[in-house]
Amino acid sequence: MKDIDAIAVLGDPVRRRLYEYVAAQGREVGRNEAAEATGVARTLAAHHLDKLTEAGLLESGSRRLTGRSGPGAGRPAKVYARARAERSVSLPGRDYRTAAELLAEAAEQAGLDDLLNEAARRRGEALRGAEAPCGDLAEAMRMLAARGYEPHLERGDGPEGAEGAEGVDRAEGGEGAEEGEEGETAVVRMRNCPFHAVSERFPPLVCGMNLALLEGLLGTDGPVRARMDARPGECCVVVEPSGNVVEPSKNNED
Repeated sequence: MKDIDAIAVLGDPVRRRLYEYVAAQGREVGRNEAAEATGVARTLAAHHLDKLTEAGLLESGSRRLTGRSGPGAGRPAKVYARARAERSVSLPGRDYRTAAELLAEAAEQAGLDDLLNEAARRRGEALRGAEAPCGDLAEAMRMLAARGYEPHLERGDGPEGAEGAEGVDRAEGGEGAEEGEEGETAVVRMRNCPFHAVSERFPPLVCGMNLALLEGLLGTDGPVRARMDARPGECCVVVEPSGNVVEPSKNNED
C-alpha cells in the first residue's frame, strides 16, 4: 500500500500544483521558481516540495543556480525534479504489467511485429474516429496530452519553454507554431511514454507499436506526421510538420 500513501500526498491542492509544475519542466527546479510559478510563498513551497520528496514523488539535490562557481558564486540552492519511480494503485489489485510483458514476449518470439503494428494503427484510427487527420502541432499536443504523453514543443537544439497547456496556447498563436524564429522547424517531443515499463524490456516491439498507434491517431496524410526519434528519458516518437498540403473539405467551405 506504499503507492497509495505516496499518491495521497497529492490530495493537498497546493502540493499538487507544485508537483505538476515540477513534473512538467523536465529539469531541476528551484524553490523560488516553483513558488513564483504556483503563486505561493517560498517558505510554503519549500515545505510542500520537501513533503513530495519524502513521499518519493520528487527527487532533490543542490546546485548553484547562478551558473557561476568559485568565491562569490553563492551557496548551492535546493532543486527538485520528478522521481523516476512509477506509482500506481488498483483496487482490487490487478497486474496488467505482467500480462503485457508476457504478450510482448510471445509476440516478439513469434515475429508478430507487423500484426501488432497493424492492430495499433487500427486502434489509433478508432480513437480518432471520424475526425480528419490532425491539423497542426497545437492540435497534436492536445491529443497527446489527453493520452498522458506530456508533450512539449521544441525548436532547434532545445526546448523553447512550451510545456503542457502553456505550450499549446503559444502554439495556437499561428505563426511560429511550426517554424522557429530563423525558419527552424519545430517538433513535438514527449516526456512520458505510457508504455515505458514494457518498452524497457522489448524496445523495438513496443516502440514500433507506439509509432503505429500515433500514426493512426494523428493520421499519415495530414499536415503533421509521427516518426521515430528515440532520446534517453523521453518517448521514442516525435511529431513534426509533414509538408503535406491538405485541401479544405467542400463540406467545410460554407
